[in-house]
Parts: sequence; C-alpha cells; structure tokens
Amino acid sequence: MKITFHGAALTTTGSMHLAEINGTRILLDCGLYQGRRKEAFERNRTLPFDPSTVDRIILSHAHMDHSGNLPSMVKKGFKGEIYSTPATRDLCDIMLRDSAHIQEKDVEYVNKKRIRMGKKPFEPLYNAGDVDDVMECFKTMDYGEPFHIAPGATATFYDAGHLLGSSLTVIEFTENNLRRRLLFTGDLGRPNMPILNNPEIVHDIDILVTESTYGDRIHPPMADVAGRFKGFIDDIQAHKSKLIIPSFSVGRTQEIVFLLHKIHHEGRIGVLPIFVDSPLSSRATGVYEKHRECYDWEAIKLFMEGHDPFQFGSLQYITRLEDSKKLNDMPGPAIIISASGMCEAGRILHHLACNIGNPRNILLFVGFQAENTLGRKIVEHQNPVRILGEDHEVNARVHTINALSAHADRREFMEYFTHMGPETVKKAFVVHGEVTQTASLVNGLESLGISDVVAPAMGQSFEI
Repeated sequence: MKITFHGAALTTTGSMHLAEINGTRILLDCGLYQGRRKEAFERNRTLPFDPSTVDRIILSHAHMDHSGNLPSMVKKGFKGEIYSTPATRDLCDIMLRDSAHIQEKDVEYVNKKRIRMGKKPFEPLYNAGDVDDVMECFKTMDYGEPFHIAPGATATFYDAGHLLGSSLTVIEFTENNLRRRLLFTGDLGRPNMPILNNPEIVHDIDILVTESTYGDRIHPPMADVAGRFKGFIDDIQAHKSKLIIPSFSVGRTQEIVFLLHKIHHEGRIGVLPIFVDSPLSSRATGVYEKHRECYDWEAIKLFMEGHDPFQFGSLQYITRLEDSKKLNDMPGPAIIISASGMCEAGRILHHLACNIGNPRNILLFVGFQAENTLGRKIVEHQNPVRILGEDHEVNARVHTINALSAHADRREFMEYFTHMGPETVKKAFVVHGEVTQTASLVNGLESLGISDVVAPAMGQSFEI
C-alpha cells in the first residue's frame, strides 16, 4: 500500500489523502483549502494529481474542508464512485451547491475590478452544473455495511459522532498475503455531545490516520455551556443589545439551536428574538430533521415527547436577503446566528460590519478559527479588522465557547485510542492539525506504545 498526503498535512484544511491498494487509487476526502485568498485560489484550482487516474473517493463527512473540492475532481476527469453515508450525501447536495454559488459570486465581484484594470477575468472554481455531475457519482452506504473498493479490499463506515452522517472509515485489505486494517478517522467527534451518537469504537487496527485539530488542549466541560449562554442572554436583554454568533451552517448551528431550545424549554429565558440568518442553515436543518437515524437517545426522546428542538418560541429562519438586511436596523435584544463560522464569507460579514463597533454587543465564537481568517483575527484581538474592504474598530465584546467543538480534544483522543487498542497499531499518521497540535498528538500516541508515528508533510508519500 502507498499513501500520499495531499492536504491537511501540518494544517487543518484541505483534507485529501491518496491511497493506492492493489493497483487501485482511492482518495480519502477531497476538501477545499481555506486560508489566504490567493494561496487558496491557486491550491484549489490546481489538483496535485490527475483526477482521471483516481478510481473512487471515500468521503468522511460533508464539511467543506473535506468535501468542498469534489466538483473540481469531476470537472477535471474523475469518473468513479464517491462513497458516503446517506446523510453525508444529502448534506453535500446542499453544501456544494452553496459553495458553487459563493464561487460564482466571488469571481463576479473580483472580475469587475479585473476588467476595469484591463486584466483577464477569472473563471469560478466550479458551478452548479459541476455539482450536478458530482451528485451522480455518489453511492451511499449505511454504517456497518462493508463495500468493495479494490481487489482484496473492502471499506466499512462507523459513526464518527462529529457531524450528521460523519464516518470513521475502516479499510481491510490483503497485499502480499498479508491482511491489514487501516482506520481513517476523518474528523473524530466527542462523547456526550448534543444530537449525535458518541464516536463508535473500532478495534484491531494496524494502520492509523487520525486528525489532530485539538491534539494539544482540553475542551471546557459541556456543563458550563448552558450557563454561559444564559449569562450572555441576560446581558443583551439588560443592555437591549445583540448577541452575534458566527457559526458554521451545518452542524454547529443545529447544536446551538438545540441548546437554546433546551434553555427555553426549561423556562430559563423569556421571549427573545432568535434569528438563524442563513439559507444554507435552513436547508441543513431540514436534512437534520430527515436523518433521525443519526440521533442519540436524548434527541430522539425530545421528538417522541412531541418537541421539535429545531422549531420553538421566537426562533426564525431567515432566507431572503431583504429580511437579513432588516436585522441590522432592528433594535436589541436579539440573537443572530449567521454563517460563515470563520467569518470569511456570507451574511455574517454584514452583521459584523454593522455591529462590531458597538461596545454593548457581544460577538460569540463557538468554533475553531483557522489561521489567517477574519474570525481568528477577531478572537486574537487584532484591531482594527478589515471587513468588506473597510477597516472596522472592534469595540464589541468578544467571547469564545470552545466546549461546543465537534472535534475530540487531547483527553478524548487518548481515551478513544486506548479503548481502540493501540498495541495493534504498527504505523500511525497524524494529520489535520496545525504544527503544535500535531506534534502534541504524535507524542500522545507514542506514550500509548505506538512506536512508529509520523506527522507527514504536504505531498509526502509512504510505502506501507
């Protein structure tokens, strides 16, 4: 077996790993690289291999840093199958279309300037038609259902507990009369999180490829989260101000709404306008309501008791742009949850531009902020920050809640791999983490007795 790491190597974005088994080329994830605009543009447009030579793709989940460059693969010649769970397929259908729309709008904006400067216009990375072609390639598999991927090789999905439909992928293969089992974690979720099941423990793994996003830190306990939300809500009610939450449309937004429903259902907050301002969030919530087979018992119990945690009280989903604009003129108190989670695009930019200067408002970050993103700059208290081409003073109060992270932290990684059985692992690769986090998890795996642990560099290949 040969494996080459073409993305998410010593960084947290652009997950893309090419495995070659018995003459078959299998791509594990195909994510968009996110970061500095020019670098991201070039890396996403220039794939590091010929897509027509890839036989099939195995997709761990629908987040854009894992699935977002699938249309480029198909556009440039990939004609194989894309394997995922049913929920991942349905989320990709809406997320890739949203991504195509953003690509087209961004290029349209940039091209106006380029044409005025006499420069050649850019083409979007992909469009809606390319997404149609991608969706024709999907082949869905349920958890626990083995499927053939190469001569002498099968793959099986297990619940990763990270996002609706997210998967741990176990590949069993025989080469040179030697039978081995590889585990690709994708993004490993956390136990006891809202809505989703705990990550499923798999065993007898010889080769491990694991993410490491939070490999060097411990998340705060979930027990604190409801209380902190209640405190922020009391604050904006007293000051008649706004709580602005940049949030990923898929996964994190549904978790926040689920949590706010819990606080509301317990009578801990009164009537308060809550807006989910994102057409994608609205569509994603519909997918969440469709795939209840992915829910844990707490979420299933709510529906059995006649409650819908995604529809309650004064919660409103905003889809029309004109309604979104009205939110910026509306007085507080109010909660506005809007995408994107790292503040790199979408309606959240307009809400930040209109509200970041008011010291009574609260900006609440509830997810990981990658290097060089606007969200990271705000969290690190850079001032001023540039939003939509203009500098803005950050006068609003900035807070973070890391307990809602859907990624395992160091302790949860170590507990998972301990229960998995590290003594069988002959080779481990640590990916999808910045340098410090990756190095920390490498040390952690070595402390469990795994002697051969590597943090691969971008483009590095290994024969196993």
